[in-house]
Amino acid sequence: MKVRPLGDKVIVKRDEAQSKTESGIFIPEAAKDKPKQGKIVALGSGILNKDTGKYMPFTVKKGDTVLFTTYSGTEIKIDDETFIIMTEEDILGIID
Repeated sequence: MKVRPLGDKVIVKRDEAQSKTESGIFIPEAAKDKPKQGKIVALGSGILNKDTGKYMPFTVKKGDTVLFTTYSGTEIKIDDETFIIMTEEDILGIID
């Protein structure tokens, strides 16, 4: 199945949760936090400028690794993979 986001929406693939701390301690499934970063896999057409009738470009691009809040967007499942659909406003920053 293919999903194409509309308007100012982006689709993000959340990074995998860490299974071990930096010091080598394994983290049980119940204690893992959902990562607050991921990679953009698809972009919508952008926000429509009502004055000009043209779409304004995104500040992010496909492939960017971004930071977002824990409860941003809506989780969806596509072909047994979990993605998040969110607006560009939900993105806090880009990781270089």
